[in-house]
Amino acid sequence: MKIAWIGTGVMGKHMLLHLHEKGHDVSVYNRTYQKAEPLKKEGIHVCKTIEECVQKAEVIFTMVGYPKDVEEVYQEIFTHVSKGAILVDMTTSSPQLAKQLYQKAKELGLSMLDAPVSGGDSGAKNATLSIMAGGDKETYEKIVPLFSCMGTSLHYMGEAGNGQHCKACNQIAVAGAVAAMSEAIVYAKAQGLEVESVLDAIRKGAAGSWQMDHTAPRVLNNDFEPGFYIKHFVKDMHIVQQEMKDKNELQMLNSVCSMYEELEKNGEGNKGTQALLHYYENVK
Repeated sequence: MKIAWIGTGVMGKHMLLHLHEKGHDVSVYNRTYQKAEPLKKEGIHVCKTIEECVQKAEVIFTMVGYPKDVEEVYQEIFTHVSKGAILVDMTTSSPQLAKQLYQKAKELGLSMLDAPVSGGDSGAKNATLSIMAGGDKETYEKIVPLFSCMGTSLHYMGEAGNGQHCKACNQIAVAGAVAAMSEAIVYAKAQGLEVESVLDAIRKGAAGSWQMDHTAPRVLNNDFEPGFYIKHFVKDMHIVQQEMKDKNELQMLNSVCSMYEELEKNGEGNKGTQALLHYYENVK
């Protein structure tokens, strides 16, 4: 299948390579060409424009940074895409924008899914992502074989925008889990305990979580490189807050968001979410 992929960041580059490894003809575009250029050695067609990338593509995947990036990219895609193509936005973005893009695609004779993912860089590398899709079920079923190249937990969530709403639920739960992990480490250190032994003792019980298994070891190794950027997590939490603006207040998420905003303000936006520990270390 002829596939166009736009956005070759921490996760996107691994995801598109899985498609290539399964025999698909993949062309890519990244706003910074130099970041995508090394993919040439893998047999990927690296394009300098979105127009070049999407020409004759049967399926177009996008995975960029922010909702404004999604809007800009799709303005170009809608101009140059072949009629009948399927568009799949895997960016964590606004549910309302997902609905707008779905409607615009439909008007142009195109099909579209919003399909954000969870699993971080390790899930992208190992093709074990969880994928949450919104849009027409018929379109989803056509794309399932491609999703299966990238993930092991595939979920159809219903109408357009519901993939993004599901990802919002995921990010709410992640916010609590990262904060809980960080506070457990802070407490263990304050009591003079050997932190690794503590985590080994609690991770297989009721306190166990993906964060305990995958993120805590990075903290213990003093590794704060991004599996998922703080700046993007702040963006995700702001989307949740916007969706809940006139509804119930999410007190835990709001509290965690304020901590991450402080880290971003202090220049840590490009670190991984596990750097939340630094907030606690700096609290007086």
